[in-house]
Amino acid sequence: MCESILTELFEHKEKIQHYTQLDAKQLNQLYYILLKQFHLFKEDLIIKANWDYAYDLCLNIDLADTPQVALTLELKGLLWTSDKKLKRGLQSKGFNSFFNP
Repeated sequence: MCESILTELFEHKEKIQHYTQLDAKQLNQLYYILLKQFHLFKEDLIIKANWDYAYDLCLNIDLADTPQVALTLELKGLLWTSDKKLKRGLQSKGFNSFFNP
């Protein structure tokens, strides 16, 4: 995961709390457990070509997803997302490297 995932986790904290029905202390404990499990990839190690391509792919879809797409390209991996708009948009641009559990 890219370092930017940390921002996403905290931006959506209220939404996560709402859906999980956890109180603030429980949610903090959950975040602690999750963060211990994450292996963060330094975004500045992603080559410029992958950043540029990811930006082009995410343009007109959701630029906030650029780091995750760039990392997927960098690692020649699969993108795990439940964001249907992102997935459809990327597929329409020829990107099909998705993980489907």
